[in-house]
Amino acid sequence: MEVLQAGLEDLQARDLIRRRRTADTPCAPRIRLDGRDVLAFASNDYLGLASHPALIDALAEGARRYGVGSGGSHLLGGHSRAHALLEDVLAEYCGGFARQARALTFSTGYMANLAVLTALAGRGATIYSDALNHASLIDGARLSRAEVRVYPHGDVAALGARLAADDAGDSAAARGGSGVGSGNGCRDSSSSSSGSGQGRGSGNGNAKVGGVKIIVTDAVFSMDGDTAPLAELLALAERHQAWLVVDDAHGFGVNGANGAGTIAASGLRSPLLVYMGTLGKAAGTAGAFVVAEDTVIEWLIQRARSYIFTTAAAPALAHATIKSVELMRGDEGVARRARLQGHIDTIRSQLSGVPGAWPRTEPASSTSLPGALSKTTPVSSTSLPPLPPSFSAIQPILVGENHAALALAEHLLAHGYWVPAVRPPTVPVGTARLRLSLSASHERAEIERLCELLLQA
Repeated sequence: MEVLQAGLEDLQARDLIRRRRTADTPCAPRIRLDGRDVLAFASNDYLGLASHPALIDALAEGARRYGVGSGGSHLLGGHSRAHALLEDVLAEYCGGFARQARALTFSTGYMANLAVLTALAGRGATIYSDALNHASLIDGARLSRAEVRVYPHGDVAALGARLAADDAGDSAAARGGSGVGSGNGCRDSSSSSSGSGQGRGSGNGNAKVGGVKIIVTDAVFSMDGDTAPLAELLALAERHQAWLVVDDAHGFGVNGANGAGTIAASGLRSPLLVYMGTLGKAAGTAGAFVVAEDTVIEWLIQRARSYIFTTAAAPALAHATIKSVELMRGDEGVARRARLQGHIDTIRSQLSGVPGAWPRTEPASSTSLPGALSKTTPVSSTSLPPLPPSFSAIQPILVGENHAALALAEHLLAHGYWVPAVRPPTVPVGTARLRLSLSASHERAEIERLCELLLQA
């Protein structure tokens, strides 16, 4: 107990203590938080569907039809007709990249990422992970017992060089040579602590994964809001016969002409793609899913421990999510995405003077995805250093020191605006920030007032 107390005191001294705030109202821009009314820029409800009347009605209808709990795991009685229908809908919605797409639903995105990496990799496999990947991808890589190589954030050239070196080492080893870089965990000096190499989990018990290569990346990075160079990553995956696992938690429902996600927006097609999306953000419900080739999904059903050994999510949620997909891919989804894009444009145009550490950038060509980490072109500005290169609903306001980020968040809260401060270990040391999250449900005037408060701080 004394050790734990000392640890808590250390966190407090470094301004790293987190505390939960309690909302008494549904997820929406205007909420009652800890007993006071605030305007929230905190949730991932990008399309404003979390409290949509049609989803509330669908959830109630699902509960009447299927009950509340699923009662068991998917393999032991908990897989309802609602789950099966949702998987069919998601495969058709997001699976255009595959020859024979199939979907698998999970209770959380964390569990989905653990499932994919621990089932596809194992001892003898190599996982190449972006330095700023989500914690669930980091943990999945560790638990897989594969060799983990962390490449600098968005650095396709560095990743390509690492893959080429490993291929050369494999060829040398096959000829009886010494090999290259096969056992050091390959942590680049610029990488975060996410690349810790071998995990201590149970692995997947599969002896046939030796030699497997997996490139894994967020599509839209959760704390920076920028977009991975998926086309370049897929080219590397195909050149080196590696899987490309894409976590599109923050792109599903938002990117693409009909909201089918960042892979769809990129126009990519390959049997080497494995796509994960979450349902608790733009979709407004809860849970997650994986879409891939039929054989990959069947392998996950048979081998993914975080799928096999847990109770299935409530069937009513699956029923409500079917309605959510209908909204996202229909006219209402189109209108909400257009409104969200307008908010992104507003905040980026008005916050060009907010202090930050990155040069402002914009896509180098009209074919670039918003926020892509491919080649970017500096934009001149006569104002203070501008926003980081995020063209998504996630707009980070980089502050630097923990206490300064907390002070700025409190300043905004005093004026009725809740924008959470994010500190290490969620982000690298020295990059504490406000994570400003936009929703289609926000009003332009609310965003403009927030910009005024930030510029006056």
